[in-house]
Amino acid sequence: MKKIYIILVLVFFFDNSHAQNKSFPLPEIELKNTSGKLINTNTFNNHNGPIIICFWATWCKPCTRELNAISELYDDWIEETNVKVIAISIDDSRNFSKVKPYADGKDWPFDIYIDYNNDLKRALNVNFIPHTFLLSDNNIIWQHSSFFDGDEEILFQEILKL
Repeated sequence: MKKIYIILVLVFFFDNSHAQNKSFPLPEIELKNTSGKLINTNTFNNHNGPIIICFWATWCKPCTRELNAISELYDDWIEETNVKVIAISIDDSRNFSKVKPYADGKDWPFDIYIDYNNDLKRALNVNFIPHTFLLSDNNIIWQHSSFFDGDEEILFQEILKL
């Protein structure tokens, strides 16, 4: 019985951690920037370039590893693909004030927003973080949850396909 449980857990993990290629529009949801100003996702624009949206939290170590890995390659990615990264924190209201100093301390060159009511998280069915989405023309064309070293290269290969 224990073996069956382990197999089911592994099937669930692999089923949810690998990329899914179902295309759908980014929902229009209000987020807050790190100054507390409301921003609607319909204003996300990269002048026909791809957008990466990364869901993260200050307490999530794999999220930090993912954003650090992307940050190290970001200048090259912009030069090659004109990509834009948007990092969306799902930290709760108690940790809202920690998001900006945390991101600034990491020196991440991304736009940082906070999904203060978890509305976007729910709309996109984000159950595990980190969860990364690739958008083209504000349509989600690829997504991936979890992070292991090297996943940033898989993401870059998906960008190159655009």
